[in-house]
Amino acid sequence: MTNKISMLIQGQSVQAVSGAVFERRNPLDGQVATQAPASKAEDARKAVDAAQAAFEKWSLTGPSERRALLSKAADEIDARGEAFTQAMAAETGASALWAGFNVHLAANMLRDAAALTTQVAGELIPSDVPGSMAMAVRQPAGVVLGIAPWNAPIILATRAVAVPLACGNTVVLKGSELCPATHGLIIEALQAAGLPAGVVNYVTNAPEDAGEVVAAMVEHPAVKRVNFTGSTKVGRIIAGLCAQHLKPSVLELGGKAPLLVLDDADLDAAVSGTAFGAFANSGQICMSTERIIVDESIADEFVAKLKAKAESLPLGDPRKGPVVLGSVVDMTTVNRVNELIDDALAKGAVLVCGGKADNTLMPATLLDHVTPEMRIYTEETFAPVKPIVRVKGEEAAIEHANNNAFGLSSAVFTKDVARGWRVARRIESGICHVNGPTVHDEAQMPFGGVKDSGWGRFGGKAGIEAFSELRWITLQTEPRHYPF
Repeated sequence: MTNKISMLIQGQSVQAVSGAVFERRNPLDGQVATQAPASKAEDARKAVDAAQAAFEKWSLTGPSERRALLSKAADEIDARGEAFTQAMAAETGASALWAGFNVHLAANMLRDAAALTTQVAGELIPSDVPGSMAMAVRQPAGVVLGIAPWNAPIILATRAVAVPLACGNTVVLKGSELCPATHGLIIEALQAAGLPAGVVNYVTNAPEDAGEVVAAMVEHPAVKRVNFTGSTKVGRIIAGLCAQHLKPSVLELGGKAPLLVLDDADLDAAVSGTAFGAFANSGQICMSTERIIVDESIADEFVAKLKAKAESLPLGDPRKGPVVLGSVVDMTTVNRVNELIDDALAKGAVLVCGGKADNTLMPATLLDHVTPEMRIYTEETFAPVKPIVRVKGEEAAIEHANNNAFGLSSAVFTKDVARGWRVARRIESGICHVNGPTVHDEAQMPFGGVKDSGWGRFGGKAGIEAFSELRWITLQTEPRHYPF
């Protein structure tokens, strides 16, 4: 049965002005999962206008009121766990395990944002002017535009709005064309929590209209911040639009996360961390382990253990029962990654397990003896197909880790924690975990990347800095002397 959804503008469920709709189909069987409004620039501007109209009153609400509303929204997210699971399975083919993790972390993001409402603080700064009380004051920026992707849809769409709301901003969320119903459930939860009309707005659009809709909102004078999570290709377009209109942005883009297994690593721990980081959500996570870099002295034993783990992971249609590996998002992914496998094998890689797929149920696949000449060494798979690179020594491991345009997440496995710290400091990434997986997210942490993985940070106090305006305000408390 098709799920027909609406947008939210000024607290009202609405369709596109034109009445146009688009369909999202399930990647496994092609059945229509969702019918959503196909908005255009006019609809997008109306959403920003609504957020602007609500901004003054919302920005003046006290932190306790914002905290209570965001805390209630977290409970509303939790209460919709089954609905989220069904929506994600229908729209993106995601497993119940992944949907449940999304719900859990998204609810915690709202609770952490609620706690931040009393931490939007400034400071007194000593002034050389007698009697001048100088203050650095943080204030809400205005309307924040959040653009979220499909792969971790509940987490990333919630992240796009939670801290901005905590800081006193109003928001417009542009839902993904691949999961409009899933993103719509987040908006439903926020509305059920009692947020005033216009504080949160939601627009959806057909894929071919994304450029028009985003441009209309970025160029709107009321939009003061833009946050985008998605591909580096689209991120460059967003960055260009923001630069053109002088809008600060936070961009969390693609990744090719290296996981280093050094010669003294606990191999069982490394295998567990690698398998989780590589195959959670079928490898469709920005932090997914995308390069497994192993010291040659322990590579044979490590690869054998990882093969056994990979081959044990259940694969199937998530609508029919529990699985670890569900569907990838579409056949475009399958065809692209099959080409990467062919290229690697033709250039000397060895297939350890898995292999090419003919539908969106892709098995856990490992390719050993991958070298820089192979496309899969540098190109993001965003699928459960992972290259293993054998190296000799710590320096070579670091060199291969940094030999990439991306720099989001990374990991190092070693029994020597001092060594792990030393290596972690030399890896060019925004995030690095020693003896932990590349896939790791917590609401209060400064999340973001370097190089082609973007700029800016979500989460905790870094989020406050991103989504508030820092102002210098002085108060002259005694007569001031002037030179003329």
